[in-house]
Amino acid sequence: MKKILFIFLTFIFLYPVMAQQSRGKSLGDYVNINKKGQDFIFHTTQGTARVTIFSPTLFKISVWENREHNLPSYAVVASPQKVKFTYRENKNNFLIITDSLTLQISKFPLRFTFLTSAGKIINQDDKLGTFWLDNKIFTFKHLFPQEIFTGLGEKTGSLNRRGSAYTNWNTDNPHYQNWSDPLYSTIPFYMGRHDGLQYGIFVDNTTKSVFNFGAGNNRLSYFCAEDDQIDYYFFYHHTPAGILKEYSSLTGRINMPPLWGLGFQQCRWSYTPDKEVMEIATAFRDKQIPLDVIYLDIAYMDDYKVFTWNPKAFPTPRKLIGDLKAMGLHTMVIIDPGIKVEKGYRVYDDGVKQNCFIKYPDGSNYSGQVWPGWCNFPDFTNPKVRLWWGKQFQSLVDMGVTGFWNDMNEIAVWGKNVPPVIQMDWEGIGVSYLKGKNVFGMQMARATFEGTKMLMKNRRPLVLTRAGYAGLQRYTAIWTGDNQATDEHMFLGIRLINSFGLSGVPFAGYDVGGFGGDATPALYARWVSLGAFSPFFRAHSSINTRRSEPWSYGDFTQELAKHYIELRYHLLPYIYAAFYQASQTGMPVQRSLSISYASDKKIFDSRFENQYMFGQSLLIIPAKSTQKIVNAYLPKGKWYLFYNDKQFEGSTNILIPCPLNKLPVFVKAGAIIPVQKLIQYTGENPGDTLEIHVYQGKNGSRFVYYEDDGNTYNYQKGDFYIRDILYDNKNKKIVMEKPSGKYVSEFKMFRFILHGFNDKIKAIRVNGKSIDFQTNPKHLFLKEYQKPKASILTISLPNRSEKITINW
Repeated sequence: MKKILFIFLTFIFLYPVMAQQSRGKSLGDYVNINKKGQDFIFHTTQGTARVTIFSPTLFKISVWENREHNLPSYAVVASPQKVKFTYRENKNNFLIITDSLTLQISKFPLRFTFLTSAGKIINQDDKLGTFWLDNKIFTFKHLFPQEIFTGLGEKTGSLNRRGSAYTNWNTDNPHYQNWSDPLYSTIPFYMGRHDGLQYGIFVDNTTKSVFNFGAGNNRLSYFCAEDDQIDYYFFYHHTPAGILKEYSSLTGRINMPPLWGLGFQQCRWSYTPDKEVMEIATAFRDKQIPLDVIYLDIAYMDDYKVFTWNPKAFPTPRKLIGDLKAMGLHTMVIIDPGIKVEKGYRVYDDGVKQNCFIKYPDGSNYSGQVWPGWCNFPDFTNPKVRLWWGKQFQSLVDMGVTGFWNDMNEIAVWGKNVPPVIQMDWEGIGVSYLKGKNVFGMQMARATFEGTKMLMKNRRPLVLTRAGYAGLQRYTAIWTGDNQATDEHMFLGIRLINSFGLSGVPFAGYDVGGFGGDATPALYARWVSLGAFSPFFRAHSSINTRRSEPWSYGDFTQELAKHYIELRYHLLPYIYAAFYQASQTGMPVQRSLSISYASDKKIFDSRFENQYMFGQSLLIIPAKSTQKIVNAYLPKGKWYLFYNDKQFEGSTNILIPCPLNKLPVFVKAGAIIPVQKLIQYTGENPGDTLEIHVYQGKNGSRFVYYEDDGNTYNYQKGDFYIRDILYDNKNKKIVMEKPSGKYVSEFKMFRFILHGFNDKIKAIRVNGKSIDFQTNPKHLFLKEYQKPKASILTISLPNRSEKITINW
């Protein structure tokens, strides 16, 4: 009887707790507040919230249930600015007001609403607010009727995320398709737009998370994490570009990449033995197809052990790398995280001795099976391990290797699962794999970058990763993993790179031609034409598939591929300037139209969502390999067809031919596009003349031209050449401001090419003096691509350090 009574009383006592857990609980009602400077802590009946003012347009919100976790962030590098603000309180609300943004915090219950200075609601909590349920924390947001969502990094699906939900859990997904999720990397940042208002939210939680943008309901959007604390940053600006600028300031911007990293790159799983590597390199040079980088996949290693060489296939690696360097080629090698468990293998023995590997709670090293067999894995969240890892590259750097490709770093193991109890250091604090998994790849890339940068003594390494987390752009480029040789994957790759750009990662690319499967000649040709207008330009293919060198598809396809690879090299001054802009503002190189044309609903149409801007002035219209005509949408303004200067008015869609040798490319009216003569690799002399193409347009434009040595970090000490070029159509002039920086330009002459001005210019003056100009000259760098229907004008001028003003 006593036992029955005990069970009954226990049930009566525990039932309310169990019921509450099953129903969940919200943040609750306000109890009290602690204020210190720009930091506000709100205690509630069921949790705690912290608000921190980072800038007039950026607030951080943290909510926790029992105890605040102050883990250092691997994403955030900025600190709060000193901000002028007003704090007010009344019976029902708190108000924190900057000159740009108002945060209204209701007391009963505690909920957050962000408003403009004019009182318009930008973003607000749903009535549910922040909510704990089943060991997860949710933040529910009101869903506005016409709200649009973009970004979230490497996510499949449509440009507009509305109606979709996504999981962030870095996953080796070798057969992903148009709606597969999750993929290899996690960037929990998105932008929302409604009623002309634009905002961004970055959720800095590294555990598995879910973002729901109205999937399955019409009431709310939400983000949740498998945690008891949520940390998110709220951005407000009038434009997506403004939000990206502040987001990239928060999480860091790219360093200038090595110039050779922007050239064409050739890869296969695997080029082996060394004789084949040289045959590939020699064929590129003999066929005069530009190339800067050749890759060595896993077959170069001894039994797949990292930091080793296969003694039979690559007996003299130093000579091989030196021979490639003599041809103007950089060598990039794959380095996976798994260290083979093998006594006598130097890297393994030293890793054990230095206590470098992730562990089970009982202190034993975790082993997972990958290419070499059973492997241990370095704990890249430990600063001592990152330093140890960086030193392992010494022999590769000494041999002349300059590129480092980090793969399999989700962590990928046979069997797909790593035990969640695995322990990681996290800067000495200690976390489980559930919190550390999503940052493992990013921290591996960080260790690779920091180590090779130190070893290369002021020269820039190129690091490429498959997995990553927000902030990865500070260390590495990224590619979209194991894509397939289909038109659908070609288009999906475009959207993935666009989404990376919308998420603060400007240096990204896909495997041209498709990694898996066999591309047709037409598909390969089309893919190369698109790859020429992508930030990271690499062809790659898998073992047991058709080879993807340009000549592998026959003479016709080889010529088409060569044609567009050469165009890429002509455009390098324009592309390098776009990377400089990315390093200063976070503006991506490959830009979704939602950045500059966010209010235009047509850009979200499934027929046009793959279109993008390459740099600030080139509009790329993707077409499938089988298409002969494509339906294109031209945003507001005037546009020139790149190949013949035919002019089109914007805000309209048109049908345009798209033969394989003419990917539809349009130039924005008012554009300024610098180009150079053809070179076979970026280390070759580009000649003494820089061509600057200017396209007549009502609004004119500004272009920041940038040069440095392309190889060292001397630019960080002022050794650069920056020159503003202004086209002022209203006042009929082009102005080149005085250059800044200590670097001396490679170019001794400027040749201005004026498109669309033929009936508007009768005489030209430079700094007040009349000069001669030419009409339709024959010797231009882009003569193989551009056959203007109307006359073009050219002006040749010496490159002087004085301000240059061209009037007409």
